[in-house]
Amino acid sequence: MPKTVIVLLGPTAVGKTALSLRLAQQFCCPIISADSRQLYRDIPIITAAPTAEEQARVPHHFVGTLGLTDYYSAARYEEEVTALLEEHFKTHDVAVLTGGSMMYIDAVCDGIDDIPTVDDDTRTLMMERYHREGLEALAEELRLLDPEYYAQCDIRNPKRVIHALEICHMTGKTYTSFRVRRKKERPFRILKIGLQREREDLFDRINRRVTQMVEQGALEEVRRVMPFRAENSLNTVGVKELLKVLDGEWELNFALDRLRKNTRVYAKKQMTWFKKDDTIHWFHPEQEAEILAFVAREVGEG
Repeated sequence: MPKTVIVLLGPTAVGKTALSLRLAQQFCCPIISADSRQLYRDIPIITAAPTAEEQARVPHHFVGTLGLTDYYSAARYEEEVTALLEEHFKTHDVAVLTGGSMMYIDAVCDGIDDIPTVDDDTRTLMMERYHREGLEALAEELRLLDPEYYAQCDIRNPKRVIHALEICHMTGKTYTSFRVRRKKERPFRILKIGLQREREDLFDRINRRVTQMVEQGALEEVRRVMPFRAENSLNTVGVKELLKVLDGEWELNFALDRLRKNTRVYAKKQMTWFKKDDTIHWFHPEQEAEILAFVAREVGEG
């Protein structure tokens, strides 16, 4: 049997967790998370991380492994997951990878460019400048140093802007010059299963998830991590809105409405990204029997 990575993907709140557990149990393998925020151990409610009971049912990798101050990147994720898979496939034929972080999924499936690792001095300097000068000033510098990347970069995302500038300053070259987008060959098959729901159904699930998060203690969770609010790990939907409540700027109900809206926007962004990939086999989450049969057939046939 050829070695196969089953990639279960889809927008937030679509229903990936339940199906990933069933797939992992069917093939007797652990789950590899492809969620860039579930890596951090201190925000499990905000990130809808697998519960202790779910992790007891099936072992999970890349969940709760980092502190909020730890630096991480898609490049490091690619390196660590491919190393894990190499070891895993010595004794198993199938692995399950699931999540909604588009860059992390692409990093494993296609590889990412070999961009130099940023040294500690450069990283410290750029973070100091970010806190002192602000994002707008750094974005303007990026426009001057690398106009091509500036034109396509989300300049409201500090991580993207700062990382590009780090590379420019450290190498003396543009960030664009390292982005060759050459797909890497993998020594395993990749079977992509996408989950999708009708727009109204998905948005209703998102709205209800936000309510559930607050009932589970999301506000208290964000209160505990407030000392780390400047860290990139907390630059995420959920934390930003609830910090406004704790700062006294927003009422809770207003913040929750904004959180629901921002999560819906993120879900649409995820689907736009995924829809560009014609190798994904799409199903409704309630088609569990059909999905399991399809995967078993595909894995068996090789």
